Amino acid sequence: MNVGYALIMVLAIASGVFLSRLTQNRLRLKPWERVGIGISAFVGAMFGAKLPFLFEGWDTFLSGASWMSDGKTILTGLVGGYLGVEVGKWTLGVTRRTGDSFVVPVAVSIGIGRLACFYGGCCYGQPTDLPWGVVFPGVDEQSRHPTQIYESLFHLLMAGLFLWLAVHERFRGNRFKLYLILYASYRFFSEWWRPETEIFLGFTWYQLGSLVIIGLVVFLWFVDEHRYRDLPEGAEKKPGVMPG
Repeated sequence: MNVGYALIMVLAIASGVFLSRLTQNRLRLKPWERVGIGISAFVGAMFGAKLPFLFEGWDTFLSGASWMSDGKTILTGLVGGYLGVEVGKWTLGVTRRTGDSFVVPVAVSIGIGRLACFYGGCCYGQPTDLPWGVVFPGVDEQSRHPTQIYESLFHLLMAGLFLWLAVHERFRGNRFKLYLILYASYRFFSEWWRPETEIFLGFTWYQLGSLVIIGLVVFLWFVDEHRYRDLPEGAEKKPGVMPG
């Protein structure tokens, strides 16, 4: 593995962990609850990130080659992490709202991690004549969209936006859902800058997946609005309401 790539990824993970400790202090979770939720988030994110690669073909699926490859997808990884947290909370009996505390750490971590993709020359975009196009060594001689930089800037901007929303108490309890909706929307439009295969009506798998994710998260948002009534982050749910 490229040493520079690895160092940037370590920085990305360390930044996420450090910020998580700061943002989750007020949740009043027990240490074992924090560990359980963290493991659930990691497992869910890893499974979600690999899920699209399982559909490369039956031979690849049955052999397990998709699981062992380096490929990962942030779009489904975020959704998998979110669902992993929900499953972990349900298993542990945790009924506090925790989603808001994850947004800034996750956004910063992904924002830094995408710089590793740029450094490593993966996840590049379509050819472009724009002055900021980049020729990636080992790919071809064409100047291409630095889609890794675009996405890094998106997530870092999201970190700033959600920090502002937290300070001003906006979208309380639904910030991670809003983050997922905004990112899925970004991925839908940014796919036209990426060399992905069109599979249906001129749309790529990621564009169709983005639309499904937006619909799913909007549904979950609607359901959660009926599960919780005016509860702050870290507060207990109402009696008789399922955890969310």
